[in-house]
Amino acid sequence: MAMAVEAKFHVLAVDDSAIDRKLIERLLKTSSYQVTVVDSGTKALEFLGLIEDEQRDAEVPSVSPKKLNQALEVNLITTDYSMPGMTGYDLLRKIKESKSLKDIPIVIVSSENIPSRINRCLEEGAEEFFLKPVQVADVNKLRPHMVRG
Repeated sequence: MAMAVEAKFHVLAVDDSAIDRKLIERLLKTSSYQVTVVDSGTKALEFLGLIEDEQRDAEVPSVSPKKLNQALEVNLITTDYSMPGMTGYDLLRKIKESKSLKDIPIVIVSSENIPSRINRCLEEGAEEFFLKPVQVADVNKLRPHMVRG
């Protein structure tokens, strides 16, 4: 039986809660996605190469995000709405303002069901808005949004 070899979809999951990061990572990996998890909007922007090296914390040695970005094409981003510093909404806007990244689909996740917030995120370009805890059924809704690099 021959299996079609296809590159895994790569999801960047952003959440300041360790428990929520673990949950989304497990759900995505169960659905055979490749997952990178970060705990803040700023780290997500670094990973995507939107923040230049000199703006980064001096004590955090890391691979140049541009090199990382070329090696790992991100097909979709999930982000928590409520995070300290930069909210998921702020992250959404920054990515949608970037010429090179604006086509990456973004899914906002929140524990709060606030219709005005949900509508605002969708109007700014979010593909979906999921309520926590994220379920397998939510993950199944991601596939149509995945972009091929």
